[in-house]
Amino acid sequence: MEIDLGKVPFTMDFHPSDNLVTAGLITGDLHLYRFNADSSPQRLLEIHAHSESCRAARFINDGHAIITGSSDRSILATDLETGSPIARLENAHEDAIFSLINLTESTVATGDDQGCVKVWDTRQHSCCNSFNVHDDYVSDMTFASDSMKLLSTSGDGTLSVCNLRTNKIQSQSEFSEEELLSVVIMKNGRKVICGSQNGTLLLYSWGFFKDCSDRFTALSPNSIDTLLKLDEDRVITGSENGLISLLGILPNRVIQPLAEHSEYPIECLAFSHDRKYLGSISHDQVLKMWDLDDLLQNSGNAQNDQAPVSDSDSDAMDMDTKPPKSRKGAKRKNEHANDATSSFFADL
Repeated sequence: MEIDLGKVPFTMDFHPSDNLVTAGLITGDLHLYRFNADSSPQRLLEIHAHSESCRAARFINDGHAIITGSSDRSILATDLETGSPIARLENAHEDAIFSLINLTESTVATGDDQGCVKVWDTRQHSCCNSFNVHDDYVSDMTFASDSMKLLSTSGDGTLSVCNLRTNKIQSQSEFSEEELLSVVIMKNGRKVICGSQNGTLLLYSWGFFKDCSDRFTALSPNSIDTLLKLDEDRVITGSENGLISLLGILPNRVIQPLAEHSEYPIECLAFSHDRKYLGSISHDQVLKMWDLDDLLQNSGNAQNDQAPVSDSDSDAMDMDTKPPKSRKGAKRKNEHANDATSSFFADL
């Protein structure tokens, strides 16, 4: 199933409980579509959400609204049914917003081109945490809800861990030679996997974030722009050559190529609410939805294309007991974050 978006998309997200998908475009527009297996996708909304590119979009409030972040530094909340703006915050960051994720039912996090991460509390109607954690753009984030730790990767080549209970930066890795572009938590919280600009996967053991414990180079030299966790042992990668692949983690192996979106970089991967479809977007201006069962039906019998690459690391590491080349590029030096945040979620 394919949706011609008409312009280059930078972000997409599926509704948490319905057959709806949204996409944010380079023009600042936000699209919303309804899809099903028996008919062509139907566009429900087309909104000019931002004056510059819409870089991040997520459904919030149980799918009743969509929140977007833009390179124009603004954040917008849009009502799903009417398409009307609920609230807009201009100058939410000092620099262009690059990434956005959901944390809890009442919080989201945004990262900008300067390396600043902010956490927004939708009930208190304010920014409750701000971390000047990186020296370059915040490429991706993920959240460990049990420990309330927010992990982020950056173009400065580091992985950082922010503790939302103590409001402190708990740990930061040593600088990698390449930009870190994507991050997921796997192995029941024991491993953090980062995709890099040179196509290497860096594996960090939880609680030991200073240096990676393992490197997996099978996809090199194509950058790994996005990661999507399939289960605790397998991850789906999207690379700059347009290839979508299924990888096993510990033992590290390429299980199989899943699909080729186009010859352009994969900007984003996501699952539909029922995990029937895998969605992908790229610079060909098309949102594609792949039948996940069809993609995976032969994965159990696929031959390993890459022998395991490992150092002395083990799958059973101790837990922490102590406290692109697509649209990636050089960003301005980190500055003091803007605190004008009190009114953004006032009407949510």
